Amino acid sequence: MTIPDGSASKRRTYALGIVPGDGIGPEVTACAVGVLDAAERLFGFSTTRETIPAGARHYLATGELFEGAVREKLQAKDAILFGAMGDPAVAPGILERGFILAMRQAFDQAVNLRPVRLYPGVRTPIADLEPERCDLVIVRENTEGAYVGRGSTVHAGTANAVAVQESVNTRAGVERVVDYAFRLAAGRRNKVTLCHKTNILVEAGKLWQETFDAVAARYPGVETDYVHVDAMCFHLPVSPERFDVVVTDNLFGDIITDLGAVIQGGLGVAASANLNLDGSAPSMFEAIHGSAPDIAGRGLANPAGAVLSLAMCLAHLGEAAAAKAVETAVVAVLGQMDGLSGADMGGSTDEVGRRIVDALESAASGSLPPLAGRSVMDAMAAAER
Repeated sequence: MTIPDGSASKRRTYALGIVPGDGIGPEVTACAVGVLDAAERLFGFSTTRETIPAGARHYLATGELFEGAVREKLQAKDAILFGAMGDPAVAPGILERGFILAMRQAFDQAVNLRPVRLYPGVRTPIADLEPERCDLVIVRENTEGAYVGRGSTVHAGTANAVAVQESVNTRAGVERVVDYAFRLAAGRRNKVTLCHKTNILVEAGKLWQETFDAVAARYPGVETDYVHVDAMCFHLPVSPERFDVVVTDNLFGDIITDLGAVIQGGLGVAASANLNLDGSAPSMFEAIHGSAPDIAGRGLANPAGAVLSLAMCLAHLGEAAAAKAVETAVVAVLGQMDGLSGADMGGSTDEVGRRIVDALESAASGSLPPLAGRSVMDAMAAAER
């Protein structure tokens, strides 16, 4: 597994698990792997890769989710590239809880990291929003809260049915993600905002606020802020420049990160990392879009989110130069598109992937200038040392 203290950067060969999944997952993952091939050649590192079948088809054929050989194979990897999972043939919740949430908890992937950056040339539905005003990172607690899967229903199927769903928050679980947020901010613009609902969720909110304040005392150079989650849904599209690093609980993070994706241009350009912070298990990297079975196999999916997730993976592994060059290449290609999906991309999924590879050649040679500002790739590398 990757040791997130910088030691991984001293070696240049990494073991990757590739989980293409369902729908458009295999298409966008293939593009990411093609970019990875080019990055290895251009930047001098190497990977060994194992494609691991998982998802709807595998479940229907075998009944297997995140267990047995699948878990054992992934456990042995330094990182995981994940496509997408879901299909109408499998009831909602089975794959999401039986594989994705199970992996996050089994591999202690404590942080879901979601950059919200509006890249130059990318269209946003927010009127008059310019790229320099939208560059933040959301740190979402990833293994606790309402997603622990604990709950019960009594008198099911009757007029007296009662459902109880638990939200679990621990001091240790909160502290590690808050501390990561402060380390990340120290490599960016030195500001962390806590997003919660302390006026209603009093007990959980108290734990989060007290932990946040205690961690903040260890980082006197980092400015702090607090915003209720409902207010965040107003401030984020109207004044994203207010935020640098936002730290929040699992459920709130699930909601506001999708709002952030819309602001930055759509789900097709949004990337994410699910980070194990102590090196005890692999981290997982995925575009945040779903499997989109309605367009699967038609070449209409934008691979940008998958390739940007690859860039985050490379930063995590210690290949910072390659990570930044991949991000630069993606942004160059996105800036030339009339639209971010379908025919408006000006080419199929595979063709867009090949354009990114060509742009990566230019980025590696220095003929394509790097992005302005502080890349989340730099901040990740610093925060995980």
